[in-house]
Amino acid sequence: MTVEHLTENGVEIAVISGPEGLITDPRPALELAMNVQYETGASRIALDKAVFAEDFFILSTGLAGEILQKFINYHVKAAIWGDYSHYTSKPLRDFIYESNHGRDIFFVDTREEAIRRLAEA
Repeated sequence: MTVEHLTENGVEIAVISGPEGLITDPRPALELAMNVQYETGASRIALDKAVFAEDFFILSTGLAGEILQKFINYHVKAAIWGDYSHYTSKPLRDFIYESNHGRDIFFVDTREEAIRRLAEA
């Protein structure tokens, strides 16, 4: 896993990329967020979509809800970037839409957009 620390508009942001399927349940997601926060001071994290297990994007598993609720409980804002065009699930599309209209979790197409959204949040 690669952790890049940067400052955008005075906001500390950690950018995470790495092997596919690294985050398979809430525990490693929370450990990642806490380690990043401790090591970089950033409570805003941009994550490559690839680091999540594919079950994250199947809402009926509950994985996305559990992980994102942990982030919110620990005051971590997250932007997940990647290609979502191949997902046909209406509940997932609705979830992404609603998340993008909030202030804590964002699903975006590019790394740059993830950083921009976190810097503005």
